[in-house]
Amino acid sequence: MIQKANKPFGEVIESSLQHFTAQTWQWDNFPAYGSLVSIEQKPYTYIGLVYEVSTGSIDPSRSPFAYQKTESELKKEQPQIFEFLKTTFSCITLGSIFQERCHYTAPAHPAKIHSFVSPTSSTLSYQFLARPLWIQRLFSLGGIVTNVDELLLAVLAEQQSTHFFDAKKLQDFMQTYSLLTANDYRRIKLFLGRAAPYISQ
Repeated sequence: MIQKANKPFGEVIESSLQHFTAQTWQWDNFPAYGSLVSIEQKPYTYIGLVYEVSTGSIDPSRSPFAYQKTESELKKEQPQIFEFLKTTFSCITLGSIFQERCHYTAPAHPAKIHSFVSPTSSTLSYQFLARPLWIQRLFSLGGIVTNVDELLLAVLAEQQSTHFFDAKKLQDFMQTYSLLTANDYRRIKLFLGRAAPYISQ
């Protein structure tokens, strides 16, 4: 049984079949780079991978100013300045879940504007990442993500606490990665060197 996502924290403001951008409801509550988020759009659940996060001013004519004060001091003395901040994040649509099955392809329709975005539960993340087909989907969208290896490392880091990448899953992961990089020995060796701290033994 697919476990539902957690409480929503933002909504979609731009969308296509391949990726979407969302704005958080609170400027300082946003997903981590390399984390999975989900959108309920019945009968589908879309799975997105965060590849960009940005915070700035809501008003183009107003820019944040360096006050030389801590965040707590600013919240006490000038709390109004935080009302002009917004955070957006962009995600690749890795696939969807339909009738309890994971699909690693572009959805038939883009996520709807103003759809709510939620963090993906650990159970759902585990189920979706269990097959390395999501890596192929990520590589196919290399035109959107300029540094695929960096994003893959972020996924490994995000999943480290769950001990998801055991020996078997790591083997499947690296076999898929090797195929998608045309068995580039140098690239594989460098990637494994950087991935070592995040891999469960």
